[in-house]
Amino acid sequence: MGVIFWIEKLGFSRKQKGSEMPDKTPNILFVMADQMAAPALPVYGHPVVKAPRLAGLAESGVVFDAAYCNSPICAPSRFSMLSGQLPSAIGAYDNAAEFPASVPTFAHHLRLAGYRTVLAGKMHFVGPDQLHGFEERLTTDIYPADFGWTPDWEHPERHQDYFHTMLSVVEAGPCARSQQIDFDDDVAFQAERRIYDLARDDDDRPFFLLASFTHPHDPYTIGRPYWERYDAAEIDMPRVPAIPLEEQDPHSRRIARCIGLKRYDVTEARIRNARRAYYGAISYVDNKLGGLLDALAATGLAEDTIVIFAADHGDMLGERGLWYKMTFFEGAARVPLIVHAPDRFAPRRVARCVSLLDLFPTLCDLAAGAAPAPAEPLEGRSLMPLLDGREAGWVDRVFGEYLGEGAAGPLVMVREGRFKYVVGEASPPQLFDLEADPLELDNLAGRAAHAEAERAFEAQVAARWDLAALRRAVLLSQRRRRLAFRAISEGRHTPWDFQPAREAAKQYARNLGVVLGDIERKARLPHSDGPPPDGKTG
Repeated sequence: MGVIFWIEKLGFSRKQKGSEMPDKTPNILFVMADQMAAPALPVYGHPVVKAPRLAGLAESGVVFDAAYCNSPICAPSRFSMLSGQLPSAIGAYDNAAEFPASVPTFAHHLRLAGYRTVLAGKMHFVGPDQLHGFEERLTTDIYPADFGWTPDWEHPERHQDYFHTMLSVVEAGPCARSQQIDFDDDVAFQAERRIYDLARDDDDRPFFLLASFTHPHDPYTIGRPYWERYDAAEIDMPRVPAIPLEEQDPHSRRIARCIGLKRYDVTEARIRNARRAYYGAISYVDNKLGGLLDALAATGLAEDTIVIFAADHGDMLGERGLWYKMTFFEGAARVPLIVHAPDRFAPRRVARCVSLLDLFPTLCDLAAGAAPAPAEPLEGRSLMPLLDGREAGWVDRVFGEYLGEGAAGPLVMVREGRFKYVVGEASPPQLFDLEADPLELDNLAGRAAHAEAERAFEAQVAARWDLAALRRAVLLSQRRRRLAFRAISEGRHTPWDFQPAREAAKQYARNLGVVLGDIERKARLPHSDGPPPDGKTG
């Protein structure tokens, strides 16, 4: 009895041998990493990085080889993914932009579809709404919920305290503890614990659990056990060495100035240390993923749970001499995306272009079609045809926007088929053929041989964006938020940060007014069948 009984009690049935699809609404575990570049993963061909649990997930899952974020920076990428809208549509311009409570998210839709929605970890929500459709939130966040990190495009020469700096590279190395480790250890513990709780309680709703880790985000430091998984000699250097700043495109030069690229001597040893710590952080996230998968297996929930793994954006890791994100080069813009549900979808690799925007409609479809229709058209498309192997008719196109620090105006991206087109109000066009030039070294913009393709991309950009109007909207938003932040910093400050609740009176055997043996029996997983009917123990 035990585990099988409790699976049935939760409203799920074990898949019958020979059936094509489970007939019950699935649980969904969505594991998210922060700043994890797809090219840095063994799943996507990296020869050095060790991530065995992720590799196992990919082996029996659907792997998307051309998945992109829609903004290469944390908060806008996440708000866009959650809402199914490009950042400019909801004012999610930068890491201090408020995510409006009135914008429905996939958590709202899944909740209306009957799901128990649970969040553990980083989402970088800005504003007083720190739930955005999640019924439960298990941890606080790691970064501010207020407007303190608002960029200032009107004074680009000013370096603000929250900007990334090259100290993360200069000081890269092992550590005993860090802020990032403290946070992610808690996220993992709370998420694993909630899986066990979900298997033990009497709520028969399916669950959607989003566990979001802050690694391998800089600073480039990691615990010594993960640092020592890699030998210094095996750490590869960037495939594209540093390009002199005067030869870089204008946006890359602005980002280099923003992070103080020339302030320190970025030696080969420092580059290797930063990459080694980053690889160790990937192994750390892989271990946390393994803990969640083990919890699903231990509770008997693995068979009825779809597992999704993704990241909000990547990291340049020294490629071209650039670090962190904030650009549409592949290292920063391409992300891992794996959907693991072997009872539903045959393992395969998908070469079609997709983006994080596509997760909203996909999750609604995975919820057995029970989610309500969106209040407005979504930018993304359901990945169900690709998950089912029906690629015919899929339009190979994704869009992206960057509106954060280091930019002098909006920067937008269109990836269609083999080409990527990037242009901005203050950035001349870049056109790359990613099949012939995967390292993006040969800008085809302005060449007669590619004039037709460039005109087609220009038309798409003109039809979708008014870059001058978007710049005005961003500047107005920045002014408003800077003024509001100055004001709320005066006098008594009422923070928006999420404070997790811990109700001690409802934990363990505290004040419940029931038989102690019943409490202990219910907390045990698998449950015992209770005392023998004759009261004898043997």
